[in-house]
Amino acid sequence: MIRAILYRNAEGQFTGYSARGHSDYAEEGYDIVCAAVSVLGATCVNSLESLCGVEVELLENDSGVLRFRLPAPLPPQSMHDAQILMGALHQGLSDVAEQFPKDLSLSIQDWRKQQ
Repeated sequence: MIRAILYRNAEGQFTGYSARGHSDYAEEGYDIVCAAVSVLGATCVNSLESLCGVEVELLENDSGVLRFRLPAPLPPQSMHDAQILMGALHQGLSDVAEQFPKDLSLSIQDWRKQQ
């Protein structure tokens, strides 16, 4: 199962993301759940950088793992734009988790609880 976590700050803004594991929905190369989660995460990181000018802090980016957080502090407009993209990531992951609940677990946690 893939375990995805969106992290938020005290104001409820998304500030980071972590996805770890493999869904085992299908064999490697044919796993649509793994592909969907990978594309959503990578597109969010790339869009934050190319569209918003926000250089995320990649904490981990290996096979089966993607962890990043937004830099702090961000100017208000950059944070606003980042929230739109992080919200799209949340929506996409929620949709996949709804369709494939045995293969993707999605939670939202406060950033300060994450180590």
